[in-house]
Amino acid sequence: MVWLFIIIIVLVLIIWFYLSGRGSLAPGQLAPDFELADQNGELHSLTEFRGKWLALYFYPKDDTPGCTRQACGFRDGFHKLKALDAEVVGISIDTVDSHAQFAKKFGLPFRLLADTRAETAARYHSLLNLGIVKFAKRNTFLIDPLGTIAKAYISVNATRNAADIVSDLERLKISEVNGIKEY
Repeated sequence: MVWLFIIIIVLVLIIWFYLSGRGSLAPGQLAPDFELADQNGELHSLTEFRGKWLALYFYPKDDTPGCTRQACGFRDGFHKLKALDAEVVGISIDTVDSHAQFAKKFGLPFRLLADTRAETAARYHSLLNLGIVKFAKRNTFLIDPLGTIAKAYISVNATRNAADIVSDLERLKISEVNGIKEY
């Protein structure tokens, strides 16, 4: 009887997790603004990135295997992204101090923003709220220079995320040069 109860609870959580990904922000929508502190305690908002492309990625927890792979992927592709006139910003609900240790340990050259109240993750439909435990979902948003979502990556592969962003950004930039807006 206990096993049946556990199986039902697990199934409900799986279904809820799957359905909670619905209603995500879509290409063409204006990206929600935010004002959050980075790993150095400096405040940053979305408007600061106007005029540049922005890879805004949400991740569950500093210094965990998947999050480390994802962050190091962005670190390793950072120069390619900068050459494409793009910035990278990571957001989780960890603290400024946690972000500082994580960024230092792995030599991350981009900002990690501390969404300790989980409000920004919620506005981006990237919050997993299990009541007493909250995590940011592994979602990424490519935001254009005008602040519009160009592409939403939901439940991304941590290993491929940065390479996918570079590839899509190269394609979008070519379209942009040709006067075509693909989103």
